[in-house]
Amino acid sequence: MPEFERGRHETVEEAADRRWTDLVQEVRIAQTGAQIMFGFLLSVAFTDRFSRLHGFDRGLYVVIVVLGAVATGTLIAPVTYHRILAGRHVKPRMVRAVSHLVGLGAALLALAVGCALLLLLRVAGLGWAAWFVAGTVLTWFALCWVALPLFLKHRHGPGPGA
Repeated sequence: MPEFERGRHETVEEAADRRWTDLVQEVRIAQTGAQIMFGFLLSVAFTDRFSRLHGFDRGLYVVIVVLGAVATGTLIAPVTYHRILAGRHVKPRMVRAVSHLVGLGAALLALAVGCALLLLLRVAGLGWAAWFVAGTVLTWFALCWVALPLFLKHRHGPGPGA
């Protein structure tokens, strides 16, 4: 039997420690992307080209900045959870709560990227094709980030200590 099917012999606290470490590593990747994108979005408002955005495109920019801010805040939340709850013997519950926040943060980040792509392609002159491309990219994110992992989970089961 392959090792991943045998399971681990660990206490609830050991499993929570392992899952927390895994979660922190995963969040580092998403946080970095969200922070870079958010920083870039903030700088866009100070460019000459931004002053030519009107109507829908300007509103879309505001939505993207808000999504980027909320995604960044959501993906940074595990830091405050850990600071506030460390040493209170609630790590298994904290890991579950933070795991949900990370999923929400990833969804918000995907929406921000998709909307930013839509705005960029509209400004580049793609017109209605911009909607198709942005929708295709969001669909790809949904497949890679949600559908395929859920398919594997369903096919192989969640596994012990997952």
